[in-house]
Amino acid sequence: MVNSSPDTLMRQWQMLRMIPRHPQVISASELKQKLENEQYIVAKRTVERDLQSLSAVFPLMLDESVRPFGWSWQADACNFNVPGLSNSEALTLVMVEQHLNALLPSATLSQLQPYFKAAKQHLNDIPRGDQVRSWLHKVRTVPPAQPLLPSPVKAEIQQAVYGGLLADKQLDISYRKRGASNNSEYRVHPLAVVQRGPVAYLCCHVKTDARLRKFAMHRIQSVIVSDEPADVPAGFSIDEVIAGGEFGFGQGKQIQLEAIFHHGVGDHLFETPISIDQIITDLGDGKLSLQATVAYTQQLEWWLLGLGDGVKVIKPLALRNKIADSIQRMSQLYQQTSDHSTPNALNTASTGSK
Repeated sequence: MVNSSPDTLMRQWQMLRMIPRHPQVISASELKQKLENEQYIVAKRTVERDLQSLSAVFPLMLDESVRPFGWSWQADACNFNVPGLSNSEALTLVMVEQHLNALLPSATLSQLQPYFKAAKQHLNDIPRGDQVRSWLHKVRTVPPAQPLLPSPVKAEIQQAVYGGLLADKQLDISYRKRGASNNSEYRVHPLAVVQRGPVAYLCCHVKTDARLRKFAMHRIQSVIVSDEPADVPAGFSIDEVIAGGEFGFGQGKQIQLEAIFHHGVGDHLFETPISIDQIITDLGDGKLSLQATVAYTQQLEWWLLGLGDGVKVIKPLALRNKIADSIQRMSQLYQQTSDHSTPNALNTASTGSK
């Protein structure tokens, strides 16, 4: 039975918060040290007795395969948190899971499952017929673009990368480039991890090279966390890197974009602006004029090309010419007669409302 005296209760509360989730473990000695850091001075034997008592009430497990023995929460245990979820919080978590399932690798999602499980349990506990419970069948999230399956990342790779990143330790990684048959070895200084759509990237420096390098996490074959500290440049900001267009695949040079939108294609920009300084002028007859400061990246080109004949770039001239060149090559590609596709094949497909 868990001791319920005030001092013991507070100490055991702290212990439960300090115990990691499987497969990570923590020993009784490490817990004792952490408790002392929080001004709870107890003997190791007391910690061990507390762990035994708590394991009878909470889903804790003891790994006795390696000394010192390590304690952890079971991998599928609900998140330990006293404030109960509200109905709206539970519904929000369900929607978050729907969104992330199509975005994040399973190794990342597995760490969030206890939160999603707690949300579903909360909703399942609501009496049948309750309006909130019925929302589970009425709320969905859908991607705004063509969905792509997330790249698989090994759990042990992710754990090692995150561990080295948070501890500011150098990493030895074995990396296989796209299309390569052999791995390349790197000693890197981790700086950040960025999730871009379905792909996660490790941002780092390689040895003494000051250039920012990006390694796709799913292409990392193995990771060893070094004892040597990582060299993190003073003032480094991943937010500034992203704002500079690095993850739009380009140098991120700021340009003054001018474009004309047709057939209502640009109407969404009224509600979801492309920049904070955008100026939209209604030209009438379904046309809009856009002026905005944006980063010149490949992502910008893809977006403009994806709008098809609904947009015409006016400035800058270099971007206009590049878009026009791409359209010309596309036209030539579709005019080739070597492709024998079935005429009007799409006419048999079902259509939905726009």
